[in-house]
Amino acid sequence: MNSSKYQAIVAQNLLVSVRQVKMKRKFTFQQDNDPKHTSKSTKAWLHQKINVLEWPSQSPDLNPIKHLWGDLKRAVHRRCPHNLTDLERFCKEE
Repeated sequence: MNSSKYQAIVAQNLLVSVRQVKMKRKFTFQQDNDPKHTSKSTKAWLHQKINVLEWPSQSPDLNPIKHLWGDLKRAVHRRCPHNLTDLERFCKEE
């Protein structure tokens, strides 16, 4: 994925998600320092549309979603999915 693709994904999904969860107009978007997130074009594009949380470089432990993904992976693994359908169902249930 490159920064253009990332911007397209954010454009298609972020504001829709914000509306679906009924967040107020003033929200802060969090992302890590992946190169596609910090490219000049992405920063400029986001600056026009979205308030972005400043994020220190090289700080993966500060990102709570990384820990949640680990928890999900362990919980699903304990349930031993046998096929893709099981995997999808277990992920949604967990």
